[in-house]
Amino acid sequence: MELFIYVFAALFSVMNPLGTVPIFVGLTQEDSPAERSKTSLLTSINILVILIISFFTGKYILQFFGISIDSLRIAGGLIIVSSGFALLTGSFSKHKGMDKRVKDDAYQREGVSLTPLAIPMLAGPGTISLLIGMHEEYQFFEQRIITIVAILAVCIATFTVLKSAHYIVKILGASGINAISRIIGFIVIAIGIEYISSSAINVLSQIFS
Repeated sequence: MELFIYVFAALFSVMNPLGTVPIFVGLTQEDSPAERSKTSLLTSINILVILIISFFTGKYILQFFGISIDSLRIAGGLIIVSSGFALLTGSFSKHKGMDKRVKDDAYQREGVSLTPLAIPMLAGPGTISLLIGMHEEYQFFEQRIITIVAILAVCIATFTVLKSAHYIVKILGASGINAISRIIGFIVIAIGIEYISSSAINVLSQIFS
């Protein structure tokens, strides 16, 4: 149960579906409730597929490029920390590459569930590197099953958040979402620093051993 809570909390914090709510509302403001629900469902399915593929194939990508798991965790930790700072400073959308040109392109698309919502807003480099690290860390069958269940739970939670996005905006408002995102940002920074520090210790111990 502790592993499930940790994986769920880490993935949910790094993905930060609440930070995507304003963008989702903007991209679907002219859609009907049924169309918004469909977009929410397709986005969550896309995220699930991307995360599962990343979890199981990440180690082969590392082997192909000759990248050690510690190097990946340090690089992923840096990305996660930068995402956390973006949440704290209110520049999360810009950090995810959602500039004016990308937004204009998204508004012209018939479907936005894969891009830009699933990639890069939710299943970005930080999330993918986090999962690759978890695959290498959790070697036992039971641990990987729990991790997959946690991934599924995060996708269900993301679907719920996106489906309720317009209600969340009405209840919390932009200031409320911003406040929650800042709290999540602090947690995300802590997760990133933990990844960097633990991997740096492993690298230094190998050098001086």
